[in-house]
This record gives sequence, structure tokens and C-alpha cells, in this order.
Amino acid sequence: MTRIFRRIAVYCGSSNNVADTYKDAARELGILLAKSGIAVVYGGGNVGLMGICADAALAAGGDVIGVIPHKLEDLEVGHTGLTEKIVVDSMHARKMVMASLSDAFIAMPGGFGTMDELVEITTWNQLGYHQKPAGVLNVRGYFDSFLAFVRHAGEEGFIRPIHRGLLVDAETPPALLDALQTQEMPDLTKWLERP
Repeated sequence: MTRIFRRIAVYCGSSNNVADTYKDAARELGILLAKSGIAVVYGGGNVGLMGICADAALAAGGDVIGVIPHKLEDLEVGHTGLTEKIVVDSMHARKMVMASLSDAFIAMPGGFGTMDELVEITTWNQLGYHQKPAGVLNVRGYFDSFLAFVRHAGEEGFIRPIHRGLLVDAETPPALLDALQTQEMPDLTKWLERP
């Protein structure tokens, strides 16, 4: 089964002080999504990988929807050239709006905020609040340690076997988009069963 996505949420870092490889991947992802007719839903900023991905998608003719809390908008880090910008009251509201707008989720390299969003959206999948594909763009092996942790948590019994397939990973945007479009979601009606 190949899914058709209208919108994909992209979680990524806001730092500009990162390797060009990460910036190139953000640019490539924005262009790929735009050329695939998939709107980018993201945190609404104009800095770091966030701004690069948004700008690339816009330049390639794509739609970009930014969701940003008032606090960050007031600090003037909000992007001013988006297709649509939604200003919300809190980070919690931002995550809820982004999740409701999106058909799938991609985490690029980032820091605490990116990891928070990735883990929360995967937990929502695990608990059956939604059933939407999620994956990590593993540029330069950025997520290797995280993926090793997920395997370790599974080996130690903290992540059930049925949930281990909730995240896909790939090193390039085209490979990740393909993985998300063909990802087999587990039968979440069994999540309460004992391993």
C-alpha cells in the first residue's frame, strides 16, 4: 500500500550553527515535498533548518504552514513569507495543531524541542490517539544513538515488539518519504496485550 500525503509535519532544529550537510538535507527535503505536492507543516520559524526547509519548499512552489506560539512570534523569529501562519498560545497547542494538520511526521536533526516532538508524536501513535506514519531523517548518522536506545529499550522490555515499527528511518529525503508512504502500521488494538 502506498499512502498519499497532503501535508507532512517536519520537526527540525532552529540553530544556524550546524554543519552544511544538515542544511543541505533540509533544503532537499523542502524541495522534495513541494515537488511531490505535499505541504510542509512546521514550527513557523525563519531560523536554522526550520527556515531553510520552509524557504526551499516555498521557492519550489510548495505550500508551507507555520505553527508558532505567541512567545516565539513576539521574539521576531517567526517566518513572514509563509502560505499560512497559525499563532497559538503555547508549545502544547503548537504540537496539537501540527498533529491535526498532518498526515505524517518527519524529524530532522535537532535538539530538545525536536526530540520532544518526535517522542510525543510516536507515543500518541503507540496509544492510538492517531495512526500516522513517523520517521527520522538520519543525516550523517545523527539518530544512530537514538535508534540504538529504542532497540535497547525494546530488548529491556520497555517498548513492546508490536510498537518497535512505529518509527522508520532513512538517510535521504527520497528514501524516507518512500518509507513513510509504505510503512506498515502495527495493529494498535493489541497495545495492551502483554508481551
